[in-house]
Amino acid sequence: MKDHEAIDRRSLAMARRIVAKIDADPDRGGLDHARRVCTRWIEQGNVPAREWLPILARPWSDIRHILLDDSEESRRLRQSDPFCGILTPAERWEIYRNAVRDEAR
Repeated sequence: MKDHEAIDRRSLAMARRIVAKIDADPDRGGLDHARRVCTRWIEQGNVPAREWLPILARPWSDIRHILLDDSEESRRLRQSDPFCGILTPAERWEIYRNAVRDEAR
């Protein structure tokens, strides 16, 4: 079983990749996607998503900070972030493979 720190490291690696993609898009389409996901989750009764909705109303710089911060609060928020679908399956698998490789060291 993976220890929680390894999962947090992998989650942070994903957040870094998501931030890089959103940073590279002048339209910040990933934010609109996350807002739609969050709204859909809330409609389906996903309680943790309710915490993300006001966060997603903030400026990108604030959201970016939350995604990249290594605080306990940010680690907790990343566990239920609505940014799924931003990364391609290939990008996600690359992060998973790197995490497994790093854990083996």
